[in-house]
Amino acid sequence: MLELRAITRAYELGGERAGVFGVSLEVPRGCLAVLAGPSGSGKTTLLQLAGLLDSPDEGEVRLDGQSVSSLPEPARCGLRLRRLGFVFQAFNLVPVLTALENAMLPLQLQGLAEGEARRRAGAALDRVGLSDRLHHRPGQLSGGQQQRAAIARALAPDPLLVLADEPTASLDHAHGGPLMDLMAELAAERGTTFLVASHDPAVIARAHRVFRLADGRLVEAP
Repeated sequence: MLELRAITRAYELGGERAGVFGVSLEVPRGCLAVLAGPSGSGKTTLLQLAGLLDSPDEGEVRLDGQSVSSLPEPARCGLRLRRLGFVFQAFNLVPVLTALENAMLPLQLQGLAEGEARRRAGAALDRVGLSDRLHHRPGQLSGGQQQRAAIARALAPDPLLVLADEPTASLDHAHGGPLMDLMAELAAERGTTFLVASHDPAVIARAHRVFRLADGRLVEAP
């Protein structure tokens, strides 16, 4: 479903060459896959490339059998809106919107009627345990609650692929485990594919596939 073919994306960091180099991997539909490795290993760079937020210097990104890395930006934007979901490490919630309104946002951008967007967003927030915080703004939520709201926003449009950068970083064990269980359930029930960057052993333990990175290179693959 998601395929990265010999991906290289290099940049300068502190006077040294960083990025990812010659990485190839494949994640099938309905799989919960984890990019594992220490900070600076290239996990976030690969997520950005897989999510069409950046373009590789070399190589190809394929989504559902289609080469997408060289598409013009309007087409890439359409794919991000309709087929991809994102969970950013910094949450990126709109501060003036409630949790419900944040989760509704991608649905409204797709053109869904307000009532249907509200229903689907509410269901997504309920799945992550925020049914009692629908009308709270991000500033009124804890870090863990903001993380779960961001996850609900990613899930509400029922995307083909969800890309998550350290999704349990702001969650305690009581919520981190159930969140990964939820991802595994959605992968099995809906065929949603997840690509998660994490160094959390609890996240790695729940993965169907683990790709380990070091210094921008793939050092272990299933």
